[in-house]
Amino acid sequence: MVFAKTELLKLINEGRIKVEPFTEDQVGAASIDLALGDEFRVFKKQDRAYRIEDKSNYKDVTEVVRIAEGKSFLLQPGETILGITQEKITLPTNISGRLEGRSRYARLGLTVHISSSFVQPGVSNKQVLEISNLGQTTLELIPGVRVCHLVLEEVKGEGKYTGAFQNQDTI
Repeated sequence: MVFAKTELLKLINEGRIKVEPFTEDQVGAASIDLALGDEFRVFKKQDRAYRIEDKSNYKDVTEVVRIAEGKSFLLQPGETILGITQEKITLPTNISGRLEGRSRYARLGLTVHISSSFVQPGVSNKQVLEISNLGQTTLELIPGVRVCHLVLEEVKGEGKYTGAFQNQDTI
């Protein structure tokens, strides 16, 4: 069951769901808008293939870029980077979520979550975004713009994420 606006606001006001920072206008009909942070991970140029195996680590082939206030990041056609939301999301053990792109930007070729859009129950972290430009035009990414939204669903039973990214506040 997906939570609608009235239920989302109730859960936030009760403190069962936390979105920090938060303003009520972030809540849509059945989702919560999330804004792009000022930190990105870009891929380093490689002379050889990077082997994908259990011990693979994205940090081996990326570097952090922070965008100064008032500045932006140019995402080239075909380029993929990692971004992070401004908001820290805290969910109870009986609510999970999915990060979804916004259609206004998807129509320009921007995808904000390529494959791992599931937000585990019990998390308390910022959300990393796998951002790609599938279009033919360079896109200017501006920190603070609401590039995605979070759709929340009830979990039957309880679960709590305890993985490597459990308390993620940075890329």
